[in-house]
Amino acid sequence: MKNLLSIVVILTGMFIGTIRAEEKKISSPDGKLSVTVTDDKGIPSYAVAYRGVSFIELSSLGLNTNIGDFTQQMTLTAVSPVMAIDEHYELSTIKRKQVHYQANKGVFTFSKDGKVVYDVIFQISNNDVAFRYKMYPQGDSLCCVINEEATGFILPEGTTTFLCPQSGPMGGFARTSPSYETPYTVDAPMGQNGWGEGYTFPCLFRRAEKGWILISETGVSSLYCGSRLIVKESGRYTIGFPQKGEYNGNGTSSPGIALPGETPWRTITVGETLNPIVETTVVFDVVKPLYNTSKKYEYGKGSWSWIIGMDDSITYEEQLRYIDFSAAMGYQSVLVDNWWDKQIGREKIKQLSRYASEKGVALYLWYNSNGYWNDAPQTPRGIMSNTIARRKEMKWMQSIGIRGIKVDFFGSDKQVTMQLYEDILTDANDYGLLVIFHGCTLPRGWERMYPNFATSEAVLASENLHFSQGSCDAEAFNACLHPFIRNTVGSMDFGGSALNKYYNLKNSANMPGGHRVTSDVFALATAVLFQSPVQHFALAPDNLTDAPSWAIDFMKQVPTTWDEIQFIDGYPGKYVVLARRHAGKWYIAGINAEKTPVKLNLNLSMLPAGETVQLYVDDAKLQGKKSIVKLNKKRELQITMPCNGGFVIVE
Repeated sequence: MKNLLSIVVILTGMFIGTIRAEEKKISSPDGKLSVTVTDDKGIPSYAVAYRGVSFIELSSLGLNTNIGDFTQQMTLTAVSPVMAIDEHYELSTIKRKQVHYQANKGVFTFSKDGKVVYDVIFQISNNDVAFRYKMYPQGDSLCCVINEEATGFILPEGTTTFLCPQSGPMGGFARTSPSYETPYTVDAPMGQNGWGEGYTFPCLFRRAEKGWILISETGVSSLYCGSRLIVKESGRYTIGFPQKGEYNGNGTSSPGIALPGETPWRTITVGETLNPIVETTVVFDVVKPLYNTSKKYEYGKGSWSWIIGMDDSITYEEQLRYIDFSAAMGYQSVLVDNWWDKQIGREKIKQLSRYASEKGVALYLWYNSNGYWNDAPQTPRGIMSNTIARRKEMKWMQSIGIRGIKVDFFGSDKQVTMQLYEDILTDANDYGLLVIFHGCTLPRGWERMYPNFATSEAVLASENLHFSQGSCDAEAFNACLHPFIRNTVGSMDFGGSALNKYYNLKNSANMPGGHRVTSDVFALATAVLFQSPVQHFALAPDNLTDAPSWAIDFMKQVPTTWDEIQFIDGYPGKYVVLARRHAGKWYIAGINAEKTPVKLNLNLSMLPAGETVQLYVDDAKLQGKKSIVKLNKKRELQITMPCNGGFVIVE
């Protein structure tokens, strides 16, 4: 190994220095999480350990570009002193409003043939690793295309996987895939490659009995593409770029960057338990807002007719009914879904918006993203895809008091698609509009990067409960996955918490629509478990009279923004219990997908001893009830959750 440094830098008790001749090390503020960086055999590499136990074995780093292969014959030529990061920020749209981010930062400089090529920047907090590349100009080359990232993740033997397969391009409904709405495979061995195209972020792994690993990415903007995780061989995963066929073949699969330029952050969350996985904020910690807000945005609850009534419900009269319903519930909005321009019309939308405003309710309007990249026929089309048309439309929406937009059918992670996401967001901010994305990719730090971003789907969401009884039968299983995987890294537009027994307007077994097999208490619990600052629940106006009053009262009061989160218990795909705090009130919720009841002895340490709380719980036949109970001095409470049931405790 050439040009080795023999410096040992000591700062705040952490160090980067010479461990052996060929490696350097950086640790977390508490010293438990460590990353080792080497240039062994000319290959940039890193490894991750927690309390001395390997969680990521020695794995490759590097970039193969159109101006040179920088994955081999590389030399680690400089290592920065450790820089201590100590930051506070506030973000009301994520799982924890007030965040104190403490990390140690190290910059590892790699050269080839005596010329600096790139830095690998690591930021290590107590349970999180984030790293990215900063690449420098090479001679007269001030830009490059990244043909391949060598970034790898080699997991220890015996690790099991909890992964969502990436779908192929231009498949599914109207050639709109990938839409990031595929089912998870859990407790599976390593070495498989999904359906042949790898896996959608985030990716969860269990390190035998030693703990858990969550791998994802953040900081993806118009300056790079979104990525996925692909399998090279058993135990070795690497970064995969978008598939060439995505987006109807438009745009490059490989990202291009101007030099000097930076890649997005790759993130690794490590925990001996699931607590750090569920509670992590790393995807927001390492990014910054890209622009200022044009106004103070309002979030909150809302209703939408489409999930129950489908396309036929998009009429002037039915939307009036939903506006009245939202007003009766104390909700802030109504989402008017696809075809509104054809089935209601623009003048009637203006009237609806005025009527809603008089009721203290605002409208969101649905839009198709597409111009020429898929066949989705739903209208309005050809507006969000064009800058001139989009800004004209947004100006009109601003003039009639529309609160936000829901844009659907993207189907790609290419850099050109990331540009479209960013363009929609930035234009929308100019006109004071919140943005929800649907049929879309995973948000990657976007809550902090784009201040008017509200939420994204990127999950097998509630619409599938209408379309398929199989989805209804698997509802509890899937719901017991999302708090551990998808919802850990970004807001999730699920659109659930239905109180209808059947997903149709008549709430009838004789009409199309899935039959809900989960309980009413389960529905309440998911309103707490699924995090999104804007929630359009799958409630129907008739629920004011046909649903239990205690359930409706709960759905009136449950918040959509949270100050704090605590994971309590659970296992992905089996059951989950977690607590969220809004202002001075805690909500503790649990659901069960196991075939047998789950008995819990909860220690509610966040609540005062002897406090009286509201308890929503199911009996063995999934009949729910509300009661008032008093905590004992030990703040313990025994709960039994039946299969497809749940509980909620409200302070």
